[in-house]
Amino acid sequence: MRRSRLTALVVAAAFTVVAAVAAPLPARTSEAQMVGVTITPKDLPASGEWQFEVTMNTHVTPLEDDLAASAMLVDGQGRTYAPLAWRGDGPGAHHRKGVLAFAPITPRRAAIELRSQRRGEATPRSFKWTLPAQ
Repeated sequence: MRRSRLTALVVAAAFTVVAAVAAPLPARTSEAQMVGVTITPKDLPASGEWQFEVTMNTHVTPLEDDLAASAMLVDGQGRTYAPLAWRGDGPGAHHRKGVLAFAPITPRRAAIELRSQRRGEATPRSFKWTLPAQ
């Protein structure tokens, strides 16, 4: 009886550690000039693409942003990284959704920022995350 209880505790602790490591990074949202932008990190592997889901919404004018040209990742030391690709809705609608893909930042940094400069806005929108240690 004692051994099975100990085994159950060890399994539960291991599951808790794995769940904490695998916990997704939170979505970040910016609302300005009647346009909402939400960015959610989806996958940040050590090798392979880093993927960020982007959702844009407005009811004012069509969203014409060239997201591959207007976004960048910034590491904790101020280095910038251009996206590899935008995979999602094209320009012209009031609602857009897709994924911005980046090459992984190596060595991995403790924090990252995704900046997006929208036409007509004086400063880029900033979305920041602290990355879990690996």
